[in-house]
Amino acid sequence: MNAIRHPIKRSLVFFLVPDFTMVAFATALDPLRIANRMLGYEAYKWRLASIDGRAVPASNGVECAVNTSLDEERKKMAGPERPSMVIVCTGINVETYTNKSVFAWLREEYNRGVAVGGLCTGAYVLANAGLLSNKRCAIHWENLPGFAEAFPKANVYADLFEVDQNIYTCAGGTAALDMMLKLIGDDFDDNLVNRICEQVLTDRVRSPTDRQRLPLRARLGVQNSKVLTIIELMEANLSEPLSLIEIADHVGLSRRQIERLFRTEMGRSPARYYLEIRLDRARHLLIQSSMPVVEVAVACGFVSASHFSKCYRELYARSPQQERIDRKQLIAA
Repeated sequence: MNAIRHPIKRSLVFFLVPDFTMVAFATALDPLRIANRMLGYEAYKWRLASIDGRAVPASNGVECAVNTSLDEERKKMAGPERPSMVIVCTGINVETYTNKSVFAWLREEYNRGVAVGGLCTGAYVLANAGLLSNKRCAIHWENLPGFAEAFPKANVYADLFEVDQNIYTCAGGTAALDMMLKLIGDDFDDNLVNRICEQVLTDRVRSPTDRQRLPLRARLGVQNSKVLTIIELMEANLSEPLSLIEIADHVGLSRRQIERLFRTEMGRSPARYYLEIRLDRARHLLIQSSMPVVEVAVACGFVSASHFSKCYRELYARSPQQERIDRKQLIAA
């Protein structure tokens, strides 16, 4: 009797960029392996690629061997080994990654009907390739401020993952698992997804819009609901800070009550806390973008670059300019 021939559901290329995040890569790849094992045949095939075909270091220092180079992948585009999906794996320092050949290859794959994805900070590479204009995408929360400023035409969200037509992006970490389980579920059914969840010891597939970060209550160790509401208001209004009177009107408390609550719960005044979260966002923008310091200041609600620099130096013991210099030296090292 002839053996039953099962069709390949997807063939994938994982393109590794130096300093890619290992946890996102592993949690994207292993569900495919487990799916094949559960199905009893090779429904998913994959290969790893790099710019020159050489091993690529992850951000944890582990080097990962690959199967092909960019030139070899280009040759495969018109033949039977053309993938059905390309996933870009990135991590730290992605904002400095520039390779026009990679960007052109991604555009060509996408224009040929190949699905394109990005893990962790991979949305940076896809956006630089011109693939995210007017597209929904997800990126790690730490990189979201800089990405939003650098690519205003992309519709970026602090979601676990986003699927917009043939483009898949996720926030990295274990969110890669959720995105791949969604893909496997679309290809097969929930029964297979549930069996994979049992294997990797997770109890469910999170939805795309589940939060990336811990809830404020857990992250800050604060239980007072009024304080949490005020902090949410602050975080939602960084470029145009609300006055304490506006905040008081919104939550139905007096200015004096808010002052007292913040002293008790946060150990500082509401004005000081508001300043610190604006400066935290500014720090992310300085590290992750090439925005002029004055534009960073405006984006974080400061009326002048000099006032911004003074506040920044008081909190971080260095100027915004020095922050950027130190970051460049760290990357170069």
